[in-house]
Amino acid sequence: MRAGLLALVLWAWSLPAAAEWGLADRYPQGALAVGQAAPGSTVRVDGRPVRVSPGGLFLVGLGRDAEGPVSVAVRAPDGTETTRRLTVTTREYRIQRIDGLPPKKVTPPPETLARIRAESARIKAVRGVDSDRAGFAGGFVWPVAGTVSGVFGSQRILNGKPRSPHRGVDIAAPAGTPVRAAADGVVALAAPDMYYTGKTVMVDHGHGLTSVYAHMRDLRVAEGQVVERGAVIGTVGQSGRATGPHLHWGISLFATALDPALVAGPPPAAQ
Repeated sequence: MRAGLLALVLWAWSLPAAAEWGLADRYPQGALAVGQAAPGSTVRVDGRPVRVSPGGLFLVGLGRDAEGPVSVAVRAPDGTETTRRLTVTTREYRIQRIDGLPPKKVTPPPETLARIRAESARIKAVRGVDSDRAGFAGGFVWPVAGTVSGVFGSQRILNGKPRSPHRGVDIAAPAGTPVRAAADGVVALAAPDMYYTGKTVMVDHGHGLTSVYAHMRDLRVAEGQVVERGAVIGTVGQSGRATGPHLHWGISLFATALDPALVAGPPPAAQ
């Protein structure tokens, strides 16, 4: 596995005056950008304030259907204000058909709805955390090597029924293969049995950026545990809604799903 910031866009802001960009102005849907402002700056993305680390790092996430331009405004400690408008390039997404799922996993029975809502609320709560850690700064690696069997953004048709677009990537690998944390962070959720995602771990990387690892066979971490990039957090399985051993891996900036393949670069098998 290779650490990389290949798809993380790093902007350098000069001190204390105008911005020094030195990079392209166009970014694809699903991308994550890591900005670098002068320490003590304030940053707004499309008018919304975002967290800035003591060292000046901040994040911009572009969702599956993001439209541009995206306005990034920085106010330096001396009061200088600079605004950059980013163009968002559109992507074409695949249609993926998955058959053979248990019917109750596609259309859940009424008695399971309360459980599903409670589990969804737990996941939503984790994605709402805006911690001051900056685990993302060291870059991301793929959590497991294997065959990419599902890509970000694809329209899912499950047992012939259209469902929401895929929020991450699926990586097929033998059951029991170690799953590793994609970046430094703290375990914000370690659930042994979720209806859809089975054995599930979520890691908080800071500033609202989280990663999720689903369908695992074993969990090797507990909530509140600090993990480093590459640390084993579980093993590949097929718990929850799955037709075979694989890992579902997702990355989100708050509620905005991002493309892990853009964040971490090409998968290990493609190196």
